[in-house]
Amino acid sequence: MKKLVEKLEGLLELGGIKKDVTLLVISGAAVLMSLAGVQPFPFDIAWVAIILCGLPIILEAVIGLVTAFDIKADVLVSMALIASVCIGEYFAAGEVALIMQLGALLEELTVARARAGIEKLVHLTPQTARLLEGGAERTVPAQEVRVGDLLRVLPGESVPVDGVIVAGQTSINQAVMTGESLPADKTVGDAVASGTVNQFGAFDMRATKVGEDSSIQRMIRLVQSADAGKAKIVGIADRWATWIVVIALSAAALTWLFTHEIIRAVTILVVFCPCALVLATPTAIMAAIGNATKHGFLVREGDALERLAKVGTVAFDKTGTLTCGSPEVVAAQSAPGGPGDSELYRLAASAEQLSEHPLGKAVVSCYRRSGLGQTDEATGFVMIPGRGVAADVGGRRVLAGNTELLREHGLEFEPPEEALRHISQGCTAIYVAVDGKYAGYIALADTLREDSAEMVSRLSSLGLRPVLLTGDHENAAETIAAQLGIGEVRSSCLPEDKLRFIEERQASGEPVCMMGDGINDAPALKRADVGIAMGGVGSDIAVEAADIALVDDEVKELPHLVALSRRMMKTIRLNLTFSMALNFLAIALAITGVLNPVVGALVHNAGSVAVIVNSAFLLKWGKRQKTAGETGGA
Repeated sequence: MKKLVEKLEGLLELGGIKKDVTLLVISGAAVLMSLAGVQPFPFDIAWVAIILCGLPIILEAVIGLVTAFDIKADVLVSMALIASVCIGEYFAAGEVALIMQLGALLEELTVARARAGIEKLVHLTPQTARLLEGGAERTVPAQEVRVGDLLRVLPGESVPVDGVIVAGQTSINQAVMTGESLPADKTVGDAVASGTVNQFGAFDMRATKVGEDSSIQRMIRLVQSADAGKAKIVGIADRWATWIVVIALSAAALTWLFTHEIIRAVTILVVFCPCALVLATPTAIMAAIGNATKHGFLVREGDALERLAKVGTVAFDKTGTLTCGSPEVVAAQSAPGGPGDSELYRLAASAEQLSEHPLGKAVVSCYRRSGLGQTDEATGFVMIPGRGVAADVGGRRVLAGNTELLREHGLEFEPPEEALRHISQGCTAIYVAVDGKYAGYIALADTLREDSAEMVSRLSSLGLRPVLLTGDHENAAETIAAQLGIGEVRSSCLPEDKLRFIEERQASGEPVCMMGDGINDAPALKRADVGIAMGGVGSDIAVEAADIALVDDEVKELPHLVALSRRMMKTIRLNLTFSMALNFLAIALAITGVLNPVVGALVHNAGSVAVIVNSAFLLKWGKRQKTAGETGGA
């Protein structure tokens, strides 16, 4: 029996959506021809729709009953089909089968296909490592590395396992773990995580966590567990299917018992078919998805908008989501008696021209956009990993880097108060020395997106609670949160910390939406009731993990999406109320003999059309409405 069921399920899945659309077109033509009295065959042409659309419904109902005694809407539909055929009402049977398959297709189109996010994470896992043994170096598979092994990591390579640096210094891109775009300087004694990327200098490390215990493997497990923990919403019709079946059968049986008219009993089954009920949700969702698309959102999960309407908290990643994700120069401050602010800026930008460090590139880029002039040629360029750069600019020796760089070149140096104030606000400082003397500093910071503050304010007016979750340190996080008006902040967050926050809120009964852009956000995006990824600048893995992708990164549109989701739920509730009222009215008319199966089929067909038309209004909703006015909950 199990093998037979598996074969039937495989048969039903053959051809996918293209097959379903083709069968619907053919069946629709057959039903219209039957209604018009066009009969090119010796049998009623409605049989084409009964076989092409009705037979799969009956098979699905049988499979559900046999395998798990699962009573869904297709059980009632199957009874109506069989009863209509038994009494010769072929048009009614074909029409019911067509409408139900149309509803199933719409629902299928709103469901996202299998995603490859976890596979992409697996591909990030380093495959090889440079093992040092007896003074020799050899390449081995990463999975063969053991705790305590001595490894070497060259510039541009991924760290193969978790470990501690024992020789060398470098800068590590930790975006995979923290989401922060700026690399972290590392030296002897500092920990490094698997999957992070060595930017500049070669270093030796001692392995501390390998295999399944490594950071990148923990990330993969987090994503997998988060996906498994997210419950899927069951369709309204299927949720109520058991009661609908019981009521329909009881009404049909009692009517036949008291009237002895089989036609009335069959008519009850036909009009009780939940066509409008089945269409109520997917048509509204499809229309809302169409509206969301116009505002830059790609809805990847069909029920995501349904879940979004119930959200009470919106958690935001910082870097690349609320901010632009790239450092900008916010201050160039010359020391007293120094070269002056503009000259300091020019010397630093000139010295950094050949640097591959993101901060150095940012200084050069910002200077060239500033209109202050051109950079000078730099000679004798030296990049010192984990420290900064040195170069000759116009006959002057320029150092640009951190405090250790200046001290290692013989400068007795303590950062000035102004620089420390910038650092306390989340900035990064590059200190500059010219000809052996401290000359000043340049402060860089990640800048807010233009619309972030307004977006957060509008979300608050909709009754949502914004929360900032970031891998950045506390000062930077608090500064950004204050600028945006966000009251709750979690700083220095690793992927598991963000995931834990989501789970804590969900455990307290509060649905959560998560918005992020990086690989480190993937577990939280997947676990949240609704995950929204920045599709323009965001990581592919973040997009794959999310339910919705913001294609153009216009965060100002998020309040519209929330308001739209709530409007969609109101439309669905109206559709459901109307469809149920129409069904019960039709049943009353069927019991009294006013309706026959064909007229009954047309009546509930009219209900289905009304539901579709009402849902279609969502396509253009929001053109004249102010989203801030949508304060009602779902």
